[in-house]
Amino acid sequence: MTDTRWLSNLGDAGLLVPLALACALWLRAIDRQLALRWLLSLSIGMALVGASKILYAGCGVEISSVQFRVISGHTMLAAAVWTVAFALLAGCANARWHRAGATLGLLLGAAIGLSRIAEDAHTPIEVLAGWLLGGGVAMLFLNRFTREPRRMPQAILAGLGLLAVSSIAYGHHAPFQRMIVHYSPWLCRGFGL
Repeated sequence: MTDTRWLSNLGDAGLLVPLALACALWLRAIDRQLALRWLLSLSIGMALVGASKILYAGCGVEISSVQFRVISGHTMLAAAVWTVAFALLAGCANARWHRAGATLGLLLGAAIGLSRIAEDAHTPIEVLAGWLLGGGVAMLFLNRFTREPRRMPQAILAGLGLLAVSSIAYGHHAPFQRMIVHYSPWLCRGFGL
């Protein structure tokens, strides 16, 4: 079996949360509301993933008939963050190239999802749920962003910044999963679930 951890690492929150924040800072150069909309959209997606993981880890909620336990967080974040990052970068070259960048991000998100299946971290339905959620978050944001053609400012500086954030954060793992496993039983008991 091929080791896909290198690809799976591209979907870890330890990399993608800093990258999402870097995108928000870049968006802020155009419109503060766009940056906030991006962070809010991504936060909602992350909250849905977290809720599914808490319900499974703490309360044992799952849909065993389709092998669904949780929404794949790696896949959701990858489909959302890489899609927006690549769309913004592609839009630097030409304001109408956002779509090509978004497509590349969605494909990378799908590849990361497949790596999660190969690692037995998730079932296909969990990855599909993560990809649809993350892609939906990205597409809803980009639909709003691309209503009027825009070129992102300071393209070279921002591109280098995104590369630097990605390089520094790659391989770091966010502690969210450990926290969810540790605190979920307590949360479920607290809410009477």
